[in-house]
Amino acid sequence: MKKKKINKGSKIQHPKTKFKTKDLLTIFAEHKGKALGVTSLMNKLKIQKAAELMEQLDLLTKKKLLLKVSPGKWAINEPKDKIKGKSQLYEGVVDMARAGFAYILCKGIKQDIFVSARNLATAQDGDVVKVQMDRLYTGRPEGKVVEILHRSKTQFVGVYREHKNHKLVVVAQGQQFIEIQLQAKSKHSVKDFDKVIVEITHWPERRSDTYRGKILKVLGADASVEMEMETILAEQGFLLEFSPTAIEESEAMPDEITDIDQRRDFRDLLSFTIDPVDAKDFDDALSVSYNLDGQLEIGVHIADVSYYVKENSALDKEALKRGNSVYLVDRVVPMLPERLSNELCSLRPNEDKACFAVVFTFNEKQEIIHHWIGRTVIHSQRRFAYEEVQAILDQGRGELHTELNLLNTLAKKIKKERLAHGAIDFDSEEVRFKLDENKKPVELYVKQRFDAHMLIEEFMLLANKFVANFMVHKNENKPIPFVYRIHDLPDESKLEDFMLFAKEMGIKMDFSSPTKIAKSLNYLADQARQKEELRFLLPMAIRTMAKAEYSPENIGHYGLGFENYTHFTSPIRRYSDLMVHRILFANLHKEKRFDLGKIDLECLHISSQERKAMEAERESTKYFQTVYMQEFIGKVFDARITGMNDRNFYVEILESKCECSIALNAFEDGIIVEKSRMIARSSLTEKTYKIGSRVKVKITSAYPEDREVCGQLVEE
Repeated sequence: MKKKKINKGSKIQHPKTKFKTKDLLTIFAEHKGKALGVTSLMNKLKIQKAAELMEQLDLLTKKKLLLKVSPGKWAINEPKDKIKGKSQLYEGVVDMARAGFAYILCKGIKQDIFVSARNLATAQDGDVVKVQMDRLYTGRPEGKVVEILHRSKTQFVGVYREHKNHKLVVVAQGQQFIEIQLQAKSKHSVKDFDKVIVEITHWPERRSDTYRGKILKVLGADASVEMEMETILAEQGFLLEFSPTAIEESEAMPDEITDIDQRRDFRDLLSFTIDPVDAKDFDDALSVSYNLDGQLEIGVHIADVSYYVKENSALDKEALKRGNSVYLVDRVVPMLPERLSNELCSLRPNEDKACFAVVFTFNEKQEIIHHWIGRTVIHSQRRFAYEEVQAILDQGRGELHTELNLLNTLAKKIKKERLAHGAIDFDSEEVRFKLDENKKPVELYVKQRFDAHMLIEEFMLLANKFVANFMVHKNENKPIPFVYRIHDLPDESKLEDFMLFAKEMGIKMDFSSPTKIAKSLNYLADQARQKEELRFLLPMAIRTMAKAEYSPENIGHYGLGFENYTHFTSPIRRYSDLMVHRILFANLHKEKRFDLGKIDLECLHISSQERKAMEAERESTKYFQTVYMQEFIGKVFDARITGMNDRNFYVEILESKCECSIALNAFEDGIIVEKSRMIARSSLTEKTYKIGSRVKVKITSAYPEDREVCGQLVEE
């Protein structure tokens, strides 16, 4: 049986403390093309202590028998001539850099393949391609794109230009530009220099060939909120409208549930939803009841989107292409049409709704003694907002107080146990806006986190964990291809830099093992809650962490401290959860193996779409922050330095949480930024600037189109 990586907190004990170098090399030889981490190697070698293993890994790396492919991961160092030849072809997703080159994130190989701009053919960011790996480049495989299998987007934002004999759209791609020739006269009324959304109808076979396309929408020349938001979405490749076929499919769906007799019926039992006050798509509901033995049963009921959206339908293909819903400041761009997301699938009160559920049975000690997974039908009695639930919990009275208080108590117990097993408890600040009727921001504030939020989060985490456990144990000898939500160990080099800086701030941290890393980060989070001046350290700590992603390879979730984890609880807004529902349902009572290669590529795609959605959300926030700060040009604010490079300081204005850049060339004495980018010094005086330093900043300009607020330091 192939064993997976064991996360921190594992109770597995290894009897051996010694091993042979030959055993270590044999393991790497058996896993050619794959990178292995320390925890995985300890498990395979059945040893308890990492010190000797680390020494051997360093020694074998120096001897060039192993290759350190990333912080904390090694692979066997195959001779370069073994990776040459046209037979080394991989499929993967393009991750484009602004400079024009790219890395191809491939299945079947742990290292990303570097591809220079001249070897990308016409591949764009997010495209699924076939890449030929030729040689190693600075310790990393290098190759060239030989075929584009799937375009991640065909729509781009550009500037319309009208010449005497031809018309075209100029699109900026990082530091490069492409010209798209317009084939026919547009039905749209468009003027020279208008910003437009253009669809490419013909892709060149060679880089020297011509792009051809057609205009889909004219955004105009005058900046507006609508133009900026649609530009943000289009630039990240998200469709602004659903196809007519997808809309037709959704509108044709009947209101009634036709398979109620095949579902566990919860309609006569108490169930309710808790969501943001302005939410329309209710993914999840909780039920509270007691069984015939008097035992408490808590049901986590999730909208059964797979009942409505059939695989390979027009709706399914479009949902996969989008990957997830996108939440901008002033709008939501749903993954599914509103007929589904806000009506049929949304768990609205006083309506029968089809669900997929995990039902937990608790004993008198509030311990889980049994769980059940299957399809249900519910009839939610109440729709709560988080603020309503928190008021009921705080006041100790109100509608369903007994049930809500019970759930809150259970959630706190579950969270305490999760933290005890190595989970990291970070609370990131979310900036929210109050907009007037013209969508102009009139107030910025940080979203409050209540016990009510934690209550829902803990039960969702619990359901996700139990679903993943079910699939892992369905066939331990031959794991069933599945979609896991994974999170790797932090970057060692980033951790070392951060530890040194935190020490200067009076926070001692121990990063000698995964367990101690988690304890140290939790200690930092606790200190930051008590001392406002330490809160700026949390985003820095988060940047040392790996990014969570989707994968059929289960390495566990480091941040949550879970050996097995997936996403099951939000299929209205995440395609990953829809995939999980389908695979899970097919394996409830029998075994069905889905195509691993297809799952792998779809995981790469939806992970990429998730990153694009996050970028769109960040750009939206920055735009509205910049619009807000236009009202304060010339005003002085308290701020804190949050970043620096060779050109700018970046500060966060404490009152509004807006970012402001300060050009270093504006300083009379010249500023030298140290290599760590955590400290800068004056070239003439003893003045120093550190990440986290409090400063006063005068706002000098704010450009919404560039998402940039500029300022200058004011000496106190």
